[in-house]
Amino acid sequence: MPRQRGLTEQAATAAIDQACRMLRLPTIRSQFPELAETAGREQMSYLGFLSELLLAECDDRARRRSERRIKAAGFPRDKSLRKFDCDANPNIDPAMVHTLAKCEWIKKGLPLCLIGDSGTGKSHLLIALGTEAAMAGYRVKYVLATKLVNELVEAADEKQLTKTIARYGRVDLLCIDELGYMELDRRGAELLFQVLTEREEKNSVAIASNESFSGWTKTFTDPRLCAAIVDRLTFGGNIIETGTDSYRLATTRARAEQQAVS
Repeated sequence: MPRQRGLTEQAATAAIDQACRMLRLPTIRSQFPELAETAGREQMSYLGFLSELLLAECDDRARRRSERRIKAAGFPRDKSLRKFDCDANPNIDPAMVHTLAKCEWIKKGLPLCLIGDSGTGKSHLLIALGTEAAMAGYRVKYVLATKLVNELVEAADEKQLTKTIARYGRVDLLCIDELGYMELDRRGAELLFQVLTEREEKNSVAIASNESFSGWTKTFTDPRLCAAIVDRLTFGGNIIETGTDSYRLATTRARAEQQAVS
């Protein structure tokens, strides 16, 4: 049947395809035939059909933006809250995790500390909460503590320290993993302190550490500097202690015992 301006069905399809390319509307371009068929079958109004097209484009753009933010964060692996087994670790309060996933603490620029032994889920939570923040529209950066310190030392040597600290200061959430695994010399600790100071009460920092705060003197050997760093990372924030029992190890043992029986 003829369309407005005398276009045939085929010509109208070609015109829509070309217009979508020019206007950079890839989702409408790929979905309009199916949506048009649905609109005809369900006798949707012109406004209803138009809204479906535009909402599809908006939803897909939001999804792509989230994917770009997650990729830019530099997470080493894919971890989600949906895959986190709260039942395996009774030390972790699911209600608290659910509250943190709403990202209000990031909006307020508050810190988060995840403290516990290896295999207790702290890195999983760090990455999963960082992913939730990226999906919510926040700029996130994940980095290992030693990698961050090495980068800062190199930047200082190359007289790029101010620029590097500013770059880490701009993200909404800085996730620092494996803090406390290795001793830092005074210079490295002071440079890390500068990053934390740059972000204090402005943008959030989330850390995962296998050491309790009392053991941080092994990482930050200067007691006064150690106390200042603990203060920066705890003031007004949340602390989750994931405990000492590795459920990852327990899961591996259970799987091995099951295989032995079978």
